[in-house]
Amino acid sequence: MNIIAPSMLACDFGNLNREIEMVNKSEAKWFHIDVMDGVFVPNISFGTPIMNILKKNAKKTLDVHLMIVNPDNYLENFAELGADILTVHFEACTHLHRTIQRIKGLKMKAGVALNPHTPISSLKSIIKDLDLVCIMSVNPGFGGQSFIEETYDKVKELKSLIENQNSKAIIEIDGGVNSQNAKKLIECGANALVAGSFVFKSKNPTETISELSLLIN
Repeated sequence: MNIIAPSMLACDFGNLNREIEMVNKSEAKWFHIDVMDGVFVPNISFGTPIMNILKKNAKKTLDVHLMIVNPDNYLENFAELGADILTVHFEACTHLHRTIQRIKGLKMKAGVALNPHTPISSLKSIIKDLDLVCIMSVNPGFGGQSFIEETYDKVKELKSLIENQNSKAIIEIDGGVNSQNAKKLIECGANALVAGSFVFKSKNPTETISELSLLIN
C-alpha cells in the first residue's frame, strides 16, 4: 500500500484541530510535519507547541522532517514529542551515520532527505541503515513550488541502489506532488508522496486525498 502524507505546513493553522481531524478521517496514512529554522532553509515553521497538539490529536504516523541546522541537538526532543519517523537532511549532518544510529536508539524510524542538487550516490555507504529516503522535488523552504522534472530519474536511481544493497528503505517524495505526477512517481519506485498545497488548498481536501490514493494504489 502506497502512502499519501499531507504536509501540515500547508494547513490552516487557525483551525488546526479541524485540519488534524480531516487527515485522521481521510485515506492518508501519515501526517508530514516540516520543521524549519530559518537558517537551513529561508523560512520558519512550527516547533514544540504545534507538535504537542499533533501528538495529542493525530491518530496516524507522525512523519517529521527536520529542515534545520544541528539536528543532533533536537533528536531527543522530537522523540518525546511523538515523532514516529524522523528525517534529517544529508546536507545538515556532519556525522550522518552517528545521527541515524541515535534516531534508531530513540525508537524512531530514521530517514535522510536529499536536496535537489545532492546526488543519490551520497547515500551509498548508509542506505542499508535507513528506513526512509526523502527526495526533495522542490528546493526546500516554501510550499506551493513547481515540481522539478529531474526527480523521476533520481527516484529510479535510488530504487536501483536500494535493491542492489538489499536495503529496506522506502522512497518518499516531497514537493510539488499533484494528480499529474503522482502515478508516474510511484511507477518510478516511490512509496510515499507528501502533498501540501495540492491537498489543503483544494475545495475538498478529503476528496483530493482519496483521488491521490486511488491514483497510486
